[in-house]
Amino acid sequence: MDRNNNPMNSVPEDEVYDAETYECIARAIAFIREHHLNQPDLATIARQVHLSEYHFQRLFTRWAGISPKRFSQYLTVEYAKSKIADTANLLDLTADVGLSSPGRLHDLFVTLQAMSPGEFKGEGLGLEIRYGIHRTPFGDCLIAVTPRGICNLYFLDAASQDAADHSLRLEWKNADIRRDQSATQGICARIFGPSIVPNDKPLVLWVKGTNFQIQVWRALLNIPFGGITTYRGLATTMGRPTAARAVGNALGRNPVGYLIPCHRVIRESGEFGGFRWGMERKTALLGWEASHIQSQSHPPGTEGEG
Repeated sequence: MDRNNNPMNSVPEDEVYDAETYECIARAIAFIREHHLNQPDLATIARQVHLSEYHFQRLFTRWAGISPKRFSQYLTVEYAKSKIADTANLLDLTADVGLSSPGRLHDLFVTLQAMSPGEFKGEGLGLEIRYGIHRTPFGDCLIAVTPRGICNLYFLDAASQDAADHSLRLEWKNADIRRDQSATQGICARIFGPSIVPNDKPLVLWVKGTNFQIQVWRALLNIPFGGITTYRGLATTMGRPTAARAVGNALGRNPVGYLIPCHRVIRESGEFGGFRWGMERKTALLGWEASHIQSQSHPPGTEGEG
């Protein structure tokens, strides 16, 4: 993807990075999904989040790149099923020509490395982990890094802020863990920033998991930005077509949200299914990706917004 087409470029950081803005957007999206059969109008949705129509339309459009009405089209079962088919065709084509995806997210290259069995058993013994909590368009997130790479990216809700340090220490019982915003600020800017600074160095993920979990997480990197697959579809691409349930369990253990895009896996029915960091956030991620693909194909002013 061209750096100039990064979805964040046209969105003011002071608005999309505000936690209250995300909470407002999440409530609106939840209401849209819950009442999609009635197709609620702008005024009705705005009332649910206690904003005027004008303010809500402006806020939502700055966050998503398109209007709430257009955005709601990407939350339907019909749209999800069409993207499942499109993504399956793309992944089949990639497999047929013997290529593998570089794990590209916007203009970032993501590589995944697994801990050795000894490192896994040591639960972080001798390891230095530095973490920070940062604002993103999808709420606050915790990013933790080691000298080997990013080991965790967790999305947080307001109620989970105080528990973030405790959760990290439970996962890495023997590591030296310290909060250090400066250690992760640059990484957060690369992932979620409104502009991409030229950087050919990949983002390295250094994670711990079973062999099967690692296989699942690597397979997720092949799903393109805006793509959607199913639990069985992902299992099939791994050569394990009967392992859909095990795939779902592995997704629930994903230690690096967003960069390992478990949000792009849904049910075959077109329903979005579960997500470690909440259904509203999964819906926001999927709709946001779909809307930015659409807005790049149809720049502002070329499509009628409701």
